[in-house]
Amino acid sequence: MPTRMRINLASEPFRHDRPMVVASLAASVLLAGALVMLSWLAVLGRSQVASEREAVAKLETQLRTVAAEQSRLEAVVRRPENSEVLERSLLLNTLLQRKGISWTRIFSDLEEVLPHNVRLVSVRPEVNAQNQISLQMLVGAPSSEPVLQLLMTLEKSPLFGSTSLHNWLPPSQNEPLYRYRVSVNYQQKL
Repeated sequence: MPTRMRINLASEPFRHDRPMVVASLAASVLLAGALVMLSWLAVLGRSQVASEREAVAKLETQLRTVAAEQSRLEAVVRRPENSEVLERSLLLNTLLQRKGISWTRIFSDLEEVLPHNVRLVSVRPEVNAQNQISLQMLVGAPSSEPVLQLLMTLEKSPLFGSTSLHNWLPPSQNEPLYRYRVSVNYQQKL
């Protein structure tokens, strides 16, 4: 049997390059798509930044207008002839704010949380700048357990907030009860 001899008459041998060409073409199409998408996002971002800059500029002009109006009004208030009226209105506002606290409601709310063996010696409401009320109380009890029960009940109640125990005094000859100074946030609306 004669042996067959393979003869390649081409100047270069045959190579399997088709898969590499197809993969390169697919990668270039994906990269071109990503480039188009990123360019579109950059243009969109630039237009959003421009609209936000316009909004900021508009707000800054409004702020300057309000600041100028405020300085004009403050100048009117600072006049010597208006200072007496300002002081009087501050005093009246403070008195009205204090008058807005309902003592009846304070005592009825405290009655709900006060244990039977704790005595309320004194209570003083205070109003802070945010119109929130805190109660400064002096309570008396024959031992510390009822006061701890009171503190836990106050913190669990929706009408009262966080409590803090400032100090305590042991019984004396004149006062047979332990006395505790307690402050608690109170949720009464003014």
